[in-house]
Amino acid sequence: MPLGIRIFAVYFLFVGLAGWFVLGTVMDEIRPGVRQSTEETLVDTANLLAEILRDPVIAGNLAQSHLPEVLKAYGRRRPEASIWGYTKSQVNHRIYVTDASGTVLLDSSGLAVGRDYSRWNDVYLTLRGDYGARSTREDPNNPDSSVMYVAAPIRNGEQIIGVVSVAKPNQTLQPYIERSQHRLIWQGAGLVVLGLLVGALLSWWLSRALGKLTDYAQAASAGHRVKPPQLPSGELGQLAVAVEQMRSELEGRDYVERYVHTLTHELKSPLAAIRGAAELLDSDMPTEQHQRFVGNIQREAERLQQLSERLLHLAQVEQRQGLEERVAIPLAPLVEELIEAQRVRISAAQLHVEQELAPALQLYGERFLLRQALANLLDNALDFTPDGGLIRVKAECCGEWVKVCLFNRGEAIPEYALGRLTERFYSLPRPGGGRKSTGLGLNFVEEVAELHGGTLSIRNVSGGVEVSLNLPAA
Repeated sequence: MPLGIRIFAVYFLFVGLAGWFVLGTVMDEIRPGVRQSTEETLVDTANLLAEILRDPVIAGNLAQSHLPEVLKAYGRRRPEASIWGYTKSQVNHRIYVTDASGTVLLDSSGLAVGRDYSRWNDVYLTLRGDYGARSTREDPNNPDSSVMYVAAPIRNGEQIIGVVSVAKPNQTLQPYIERSQHRLIWQGAGLVVLGLLVGALLSWWLSRALGKLTDYAQAASAGHRVKPPQLPSGELGQLAVAVEQMRSELEGRDYVERYVHTLTHELKSPLAAIRGAAELLDSDMPTEQHQRFVGNIQREAERLQQLSERLLHLAQVEQRQGLEERVAIPLAPLVEELIEAQRVRISAAQLHVEQELAPALQLYGERFLLRQALANLLDNALDFTPDGGLIRVKAECCGEWVKVCLFNRGEAIPEYALGRLTERFYSLPRPGGGRKSTGLGLNFVEEVAELHGGTLSIRNVSGGVEVSLNLPAA
């Protein structure tokens, strides 16, 4: 399972459990919380009524006072109050008063006057001097029919002479409880979803950053030329820098070791030839042989110089991870410049050079490297084109790329060699002498093409060989 999915799964589990626990706890607390708040209000109301009713109860004329009419008028009131979107159109309090024995003296509902309520907890506990309250179902089979009763003592000095109870049906609180629960569910679910989206975004970002690092490490391990990923500052950015530094150090060590081996191997042959010729020159020999051995020394010394220079150029290109400049380079003038530089050699071999280049074609990259790459291709073509032969340079624009093709009329490349021509130090004998080159030219061209994001291909065509170089167009 990908790391990002695992991180999100853990985050999802944590957020889900936390959301479920918090929502469940808060949902369970809404109903008792609302009822506790209502009970606190009933306590205040009952104590206020106890003070109002004290004098009529002491005088014993509660039933003959104006209070029964007041309670009836209270029951007929229509508040039409809008509370949290709900309209309260009637009052819900029931108020009854008992004497010191628990007998009902006054009842706002008019149902219980004269009854003995001394066994109800609100009256019983209050007459004993305790806090009296109860919750009783009007319908024993319906839990939503419960009514909350809160009582307060009516005192004459320190003596309890009666009890006033205020009742409120719990069902009247249900709309507010349900509304709070619904809002909590929607808002809690929204927060959970938002948290999961944030977690998904964080997991995606982290997975993407780690994916970039992984792709970079794999590409670098495979020997591809890649740039380190651009990551934000922080631990991931520091990790990318550390990986790049480690890669550079390891590549540098491997590169030096590989080049020491290859350079040592390639230097053996010309050095042995120079040494053998030098030893022979110490002895007496005809002038013709003397000149031949001197010529051998000069040729091998020239070969050593070419080998050193091309190795340096190739090393510089292989070690680079990017271009030092990117400029538009007109192709036709560049090719003309390279042909003019080889004009003496072209004339001596009586070669015919054709150019099929549109004046508007432009390459996009580093001029020095592209010039060196095209010069190597032209040099190769000159080596393998017989006297009086043909060299043709043409180019065409293919979208974002320019395809440069160099054709030379000559013998076809053997099939066994086609796949090895860009290998370092691999070279075919030149026509008319069998001399080999350093074997670094085409390898250099391929490195330059890859550095520009392009490709190099070599193939046999009718009448000769064609080399194609795909490079970015300006």
